[in-house]
Amino acid sequence: MQNQELYTAEYWELSKGGVRCTLCPHTCLLKDGETGVCRTRKCVEDKLVSLVYGYPCALHIDPVEKKPLYHFKPSSQTFSLSTTGCNLRCLNCQNFSISQKNFSVGEFDYVAPQDIVRMAMDKQCRSVSYTYTEPIIYYEYMRDVAVVAHEKGLANIMVSAGYINKKPLRDLCRYIDAANIDLKCFNNKTYQKLSKVDLTPVLNTLELLKEEGVCLEITNLMVPGYTDDLKEIGKMCQWLVDKGFDQVPLHFSRFYGTHKLSHLQTTSIEKMEKAFDIAKQTGIKYVYLGNVRHTSAENTYCPACHQLLIERNGYATRVSGMIGSKCTKCSNEIYGVFD
Repeated sequence: MQNQELYTAEYWELSKGGVRCTLCPHTCLLKDGETGVCRTRKCVEDKLVSLVYGYPCALHIDPVEKKPLYHFKPSSQTFSLSTTGCNLRCLNCQNFSISQKNFSVGEFDYVAPQDIVRMAMDKQCRSVSYTYTEPIIYYEYMRDVAVVAHEKGLANIMVSAGYINKKPLRDLCRYIDAANIDLKCFNNKTYQKLSKVDLTPVLNTLELLKEEGVCLEITNLMVPGYTDDLKEIGKMCQWLVDKGFDQVPLHFSRFYGTHKLSHLQTTSIEKMEKAFDIAKQTGIKYVYLGNVRHTSAENTYCPACHQLLIERNGYATRVSGMIGSKCTKCSNEIYGVFD
């Protein structure tokens, strides 16, 4: 089914020479017929429209641990959706076939927000995840699905690079229950080289999500020669601790060659273990290694008494040392949402 009407986007203003999108820090100034960096927001007759509203390119059921979220409703299933497009240009994007794709009319079926939620409920998912590409670029669709999901008792998860302006993010936070933000590195030049965006707006996003009480986790993909510098990782961890993110789970993820960095070697386990140690020594309570199977660095331990709380083997999860959100041994409160 096709929805013939173009959906008028939000967060834009008329400007000399066209319309200016104010959704993300690119603040694209678009003349009639032009599309923003994201490939999804277009100027049509002096207004900004969302090309992808209602047109998901991917609908899947995932374990919530795949997002990755280790401290939000563990062992539950989440209904994942995405549209084409992205406001980043990551050299290492593993989903480049959809994130760097231009939207084509007629390629995807229209799926209304209430139908997304109905599908999620039919599959007994406990949440809806906006993921795979950058959900910020289908902001209005994400928001409208999230509203219906809340009405039906489902949680909402945003998996994002966090490159968004403060006003739209704050407006969105009332509907988002959990988020995993990709903090690529702690060096602005590297951010520009790797993804064509700046670091500061991502840090602002982290602070705002924390302020708004969104259950937060952070992923740092260790790309050899780009984001695996241990001194920079130390600076990143120190900033997180200084800003009060010491309880927020940090995932160091192993890189495998892809897209424009397919020639790079896989991240060494030794370097990942060093990053793990740096994070723990800096004071981050929950640190994990991702894309590395069958290691204790997938498990959750109580930071107070070190009891095993959640055991993981890939996406297979067993909660054993907790009642609610408390450690059964020492009653320490564990960060996250557990039910």
